[in-house]
Amino acid sequence: MANKIGKDKYRSFLYDADENTQWRHGGPPSFDAVNKLFEEGRTKEWPEGSLEETVQNAIKSWEMELSHKTRLQDFKTINPEKFKLFVNGREGLSGEETLSLGSYNALLKSSLPEELKPYKADEETFESSHEEFRSAFPRGFAWEVIKVYSGPPEIAYKFRHWGFFEGPFKGHAPTGKMVQFYGFGILKVDDSLKAEEVEIYYDPAEMLGGLLSGKHTNCPIGDATKTSATSKQCPLSK
Repeated sequence: MANKIGKDKYRSFLYDADENTQWRHGGPPSFDAVNKLFEEGRTKEWPEGSLEETVQNAIKSWEMELSHKTRLQDFKTINPEKFKLFVNGREGLSGEETLSLGSYNALLKSSLPEELKPYKADEETFESSHEEFRSAFPRGFAWEVIKVYSGPPEIAYKFRHWGFFEGPFKGHAPTGKMVQFYGFGILKVDDSLKAEEVEIYYDPAEMLGGLLSGKHTNCPIGDATKTSATSKQCPLSK
């Protein structure tokens, strides 16, 4: 059942989406839980209308569209003909490539040898990657702008991403601890303030280190909530 469209003060284009917008889960999502986490844990509250608040809204809105819309033509945050996503200096991904991979897989692609990859993005689908991280962060994975260094058309900014590891991740039991990382981004926009390029630089080990710190039990995600004799051997519930 689709969620009722309501105003989200941190994300434009959520409550005023076009009638024909195709949503991944049948309707626009609710961000109530992660908004609460954000408001409780943010380090700064930017004034409404400030450059920092505008950039924060723009990135959150883009992430919302990337995670919840299925067609690039429904995006209002990017210029689809020019859009490229660059992560840690790797080759740029087009809008369609980014949408196909999903945000987590796009951010966690790695050139490390297979045996050294803590997370194998090439083996994950859009759906499986989001399920893994929704499981690990049941209250959501909050994001905030820490500082903006330059204004449009090339906006340089520092950000923080955090959540509480309260659910299983890849067979690792939750620790309940905060997992967070900091990064740097450059957002290139056109005259309509639609993104043409997004560059992100961060250390994936900051995030994955926290998620892999829990005891490994070789249990799949679903077993934590089952009551069968087999699943009782999987101690991943809270």
